[in-house]
Amino acid sequence: MKAVGVYKSLPITSEDALIDLTLPPPVPRAHDLLVEVRSISVNPVDVKMRLTPGEPGPARILGWDAAGVVRGVGAQTSLFRSGDEVFYAGALDRPGTNSELHVVDERIVGRKPASLSFAQAAALPLTLITAWELLFDRLSVPYRVGTQSGALLIINGAGGVGSVLIQLARRLTGLTVIATASRTETIAWVKDLGAHHVIDHRRPLDEGLKAIGVPEVEYVAGLSGTEQHLPAIVNALAPQGKFALIDDPRSLEIGPFKRKSLSVHWEFMFTRSLYATPDMGAQHRLLNNAADLIDAGVLRTTLKDELGPINAANLRRAHATVESGKAIGKLVLSGF
Repeated sequence: MKAVGVYKSLPITSEDALIDLTLPPPVPRAHDLLVEVRSISVNPVDVKMRLTPGEPGPARILGWDAAGVVRGVGAQTSLFRSGDEVFYAGALDRPGTNSELHVVDERIVGRKPASLSFAQAAALPLTLITAWELLFDRLSVPYRVGTQSGALLIINGAGGVGSVLIQLARRLTGLTVIATASRTETIAWVKDLGAHHVIDHRRPLDEGLKAIGVPEVEYVAGLSGTEQHLPAIVNALAPQGKFALIDDPRSLEIGPFKRKSLSVHWEFMFTRSLYATPDMGAQHRLLNNAADLIDAGVLRTTLKDELGPINAANLRRAHATVESGKAIGKLVLSGF
């Protein structure tokens, strides 16, 4: 089968940063599906793992988001059968989706939304799971329209996670949704997704909130720049407010959070699969629930650009865009 792999950590400008390969097809384990990958998307974790030095040996296959068709099932599977169309975000500790065939535990797989193409579906899983878990599991916002008052500040609203989180918060809760963006195109993007207000993250966030008449918020989603924004986040949060983050600050000094009794929550969507938690199947149910909402027109894809077939050259282009920090929504590749 065709695949794209990494042998060593290199700048994305190097032609050897990602390499086209031919590999034997994988064999599904008991709970696995064997999936024919039709489309993939690229996330910051792809870049992070490419730049993480690996052990000498076989190439590492990156990639997590995928949409495709089930071509085989393990002996203990029960949720899917051959021919089913699926979408999912894979597992951090297994070979990735940058390959024609991929194996994945069915408990973290959902049915592909019928109303979306494979490319449109592949844009969503990792960011959808992250945004959903952050909002409903980590911040414990009630999952029903109109049952929650208050405001949510989303730092980096135009990125992949922010693009989903805006939709979830606007359409499935009663929160006022405030997103950060700084460029004309990103401001337009987050407004179109449903943000009530937009503030500039190049300026102090607490000052930006005051300027729109919202002096404090009950929730903050830190999707990037946590170290830079931390003092303003403390100022912006209301007493007993909640802060959830997904990025990797070199340090996180939470002492200033004490005076307001603020809580801090870290969201990492790979936790359930890494530790095979008893509720690992929650991601299967989450993706199916989201597929229903997409097919009902409540949520939409965050696909922004399609970069052509899945090969090393196109993946290098995608990685370069993600590394630039200027990506809007998601980048997708389809077919080999």
